[in-house]
Amino acid sequence: MPDGDPTSIRSLAVTVEDLVTAMELNQSTPRRAVLRITPPFSGRMRARLHVATATDDGGETLHVDPSVLIEQTAPAYPSAVDTEQALRDDPTETYTVERHHDRHVEAVADWRRAVADAIRETATIHTPAPHEVDVAPLGDLSERESPKSTENIL
Repeated sequence: MPDGDPTSIRSLAVTVEDLVTAMELNQSTPRRAVLRITPPFSGRMRARLHVATATDDGGETLHVDPSVLIEQTAPAYPSAVDTEQALRDDPTETYTVERHHDRHVEAVADWRRAVADAIRETATIHTPAPHEVDVAPLGDLSERESPKSTENIL
């Protein structure tokens, strides 16, 4: 198998931060985040966060949908509407925009941790045919606050 053949990939390394951020971007913005694998291909490859554009060439670079690296049991991204409703339904809290914002930021941070815990050990990527690889998560989520969502929570 030549080194330039994407089916030579046996394991795919990706930072947990890149993977979770790609998932969050796809859920909270109209942009399409992927994990990009650039040639030349070999047994162990690194996938990096990339925001796909219409001008991306269809060359040998592989774009992996981040959701294929996450277990289907991962929770859904929390919507601002859901966090607002949960706050309004809480008899111990009075709704304010600030509380809603704080509650939503907390819900997104919880979601990010749950997604990080749901990374698959193996996944099928398209190379352009389906091809199974081992997933090697690198690092942990940073301690920083999650990126500010562009979703309007008012």
